[in-house]
Amino acid sequence: MNKEQILGYLKEKNIDKIKFAFADIDGILRGKIISIEKFMAGLQDGYGFCDVVFGWDSNDTCYNNTELTGWHTGYPDRPARVDLSTFRTIPWQDNIPFFLADFSKADGSHLEACSRSLLKQVVKQSAELGFHAEFAQEFEWFNFRETAQTLQDKHFTDIQTLTPGMFGYSILRTSQNSDYYYDLFNLLKAFDVPLEGLHTETGPGVYEAAIAHDEVLHAADKAVLFKNAVKEIAGQHGILASFMAKWNENLPGCSGHIHQSLWDKKNGKNLFYSAGDENNMSDLLKHYLAGQLHCLPHILPMYAPTINSYKRLVEGAWAPTTVTWGLDNRTTAIRILHPSEKYTRLETRIPGSDSNPYLAMAAALASGLYGIKHQLPLTIEATSGNGYQDKSNGVLSANLHEATQAMRSSPIANELFGAQFTEHFTQTRLSEWKQYTKAVTDWELKRYFEII
Repeated sequence: MNKEQILGYLKEKNIDKIKFAFADIDGILRGKIISIEKFMAGLQDGYGFCDVVFGWDSNDTCYNNTELTGWHTGYPDRPARVDLSTFRTIPWQDNIPFFLADFSKADGSHLEACSRSLLKQVVKQSAELGFHAEFAQEFEWFNFRETAQTLQDKHFTDIQTLTPGMFGYSILRTSQNSDYYYDLFNLLKAFDVPLEGLHTETGPGVYEAAIAHDEVLHAADKAVLFKNAVKEIAGQHGILASFMAKWNENLPGCSGHIHQSLWDKKNGKNLFYSAGDENNMSDLLKHYLAGQLHCLPHILPMYAPTINSYKRLVEGAWAPTTVTWGLDNRTTAIRILHPSEKYTRLETRIPGSDSNPYLAMAAALASGLYGIKHQLPLTIEATSGNGYQDKSNGVLSANLHEATQAMRSSPIANELFGAQFTEHFTQTRLSEWKQYTKAVTDWELKRYFEII
């Protein structure tokens, strides 16, 4: 719908309120319901939103190390502007109209901490180079027979999964929870977040969904909405859905792989495909791949943004640990799929389900474009076999602190995303690390309490 059609719909349906939301630095949706009158009044200049939403972490603890906002600024309002192209209704909430927003201004300027605005800047660079970027993110997540209250009451112990046992691609397990399973597929489609596939993964109560591919900004919008929507739909079935990267050390982690390709929109040609190459890989794809491999150590926190992210990135757990690529190889950091022109693409396998889709896709696209702009040759050989053992080109950082320090001091990160974003984002990750280092864990109590 265009603007006139949207406004006509709201008038025809006698809508008295709308909901809008935006993603914070962690990809968590923050928003509110506003009256139709306020909505109409703010279409041009936006709606004031306290910028503490970019000055606190996922648990609303204020950062004390950021310049963009903090106690020193008084936490003023910043104008969030809705993107009318994101209009949809929420079928499980009486079809209330919903919009995504960001902190981009009409003149093209934006708030450096706004992850959707950052992706828009990268998309603009891609378009200026003549590319149409098609992306899709797929997610794994665990489902539990819990609520937020039961988890608190039990102190996050004795957590009950939706189903028992390791049962990937199970027809039985999904049929045992068919109301929830089919609601996910059908309601997400009605919410304009269509899925290509939905199934169980190996692990108790774990599902995997592949979101249909789309233009990269729309793909990121759908990925952000998917995570929140799944939680809301699950809640209606008495289920709690978690996108934590690794909730149990004895179980596989949850991925957020990103599929991507560049197209010539005029003639509908997949620019990653070349029939003249033995692996159907065009020179453009090779430069794009070289860029991602080159930039990976400099921007890892944008793929793996939490303390927990690095518990997933361990050997033999279906997540990469090395700077590698391969042809249809699920042990490498980047997997090339090349069955035909239509489906030739690159899959970045580092992101977990805890990633902020806007930042993860911005990182993937920007680093790929870096390889194209600089005509980087693909000097790293494809890994054949076990990618965990191929450490010839380096390994991924072992924890958030190590990865963040590398990004903070990197001129490549500054070139890709600007110094202001890089400084703000890395400071938020260092704050996360500081919170972690203060915590006394169950592991420490069990190991030291009696014996030491």
